[in-house]
Amino acid sequence: MSVWILAFIILAIAVFMVMTGHGGGNFFIIALVLAGIEMNIAAASVQFILFTSAFFAMIVFGKKKFVEWKLAIFIGILIFIAAFGGGYFSEYVPEKALKLILSVLLFLLAILMLRPPKKDATGIIKSGRQYWNVRSGDKEHVYSVNLPLIMPIVLAFGFVAGMVGISGGSFIVPLLVLACNVPIKNAVGTASMLVSVSALSGFMGHALSGHFDYHIAVPLAIAGAIGGLIGGSIAIKTRPGLLKILFAATTLLAAIIMAIKVFY
Repeated sequence: MSVWILAFIILAIAVFMVMTGHGGGNFFIIALVLAGIEMNIAAASVQFILFTSAFFAMIVFGKKKFVEWKLAIFIGILIFIAAFGGGYFSEYVPEKALKLILSVLLFLLAILMLRPPKKDATGIIKSGRQYWNVRSGDKEHVYSVNLPLIMPIVLAFGFVAGMVGISGGSFIVPLLVLACNVPIKNAVGTASMLVSVSALSGFMGHALSGHFDYHIAVPLAIAGAIGGLIGGSIAIKTRPGLLKILFAATTLLAAIIMAIKVFY
């Protein structure tokens, strides 16, 4: 398959993944492997694609103040620590068991995302040492983050994500929406920032291992960047209810793909 035909496929995947806040690594890797690209080269290229698509989406969301930077930095630090631990201890846990657990978790998150949001939840400021009240980037909302609840959830999901080797976008969005009452567009924008940082870290590791083929990765990353710009722009104009449905649908698809990998 021509790299430019593959680039068009990557662009289409990136648009849809960015719209819904997913990293899209599972879908990118399938496209590259089916195109006949060797696994290590494909993995490095996917990390580069993830970085460019998420980074340019982050620029689009950031300009419209849909990136919650304080929450992104806080969650990003926790995910980095947990994912590092997950990667380090991954050899001690059966890979199939991890993928099955992740598949079930993704399925549950998809179902939970279809629940209607709490009315005026973003305007309630809660008191108490356990709450961290964070004002949104546009100054119109306040998110009361229950730290004793959020921290173990993020660490647990980050640990599993690190073990399996995914970016974590599939659980970052529902975490922000369900546990922090962040509007879906802000959650998707914030997830793009976290995915870009995670993917850049993973890409650097692959590149240092000698798996980077710029003849393949650069054209596909350019397509990913264009997809990120288009997907971010579409997401901003899309109704929140439709975004939640699209996120749930793609999360269910990711759960099915992960389950298939357990048995095949």
